[in-house]
Amino acid sequence: MDEEKRITLRLPADLHEWLAAQARSARRSLNSEIVYRLEVERDAAAADAESP
Repeated sequence: MDEEKRITLRLPADLHEWLAAQARSARRSLNSEIVYRLEVERDAAAADAESP
C-alpha cells in the first residue's frame, strides 16, 4: 500500500465478533483481517472479470 486512508466502519456486533475470532485464529489484527479479506475479494472479482 503506497497510501493509507482512515475510515470509520460500523459493523453489526455479531459480524465484529466473528471477524475478531477469525483475526485471532490467523494471528492478525482486526484491521489486518478486514484488509486481507477485502483484498482477497478484490482479486477474485478482478479474476472473474478477466475470465471469458
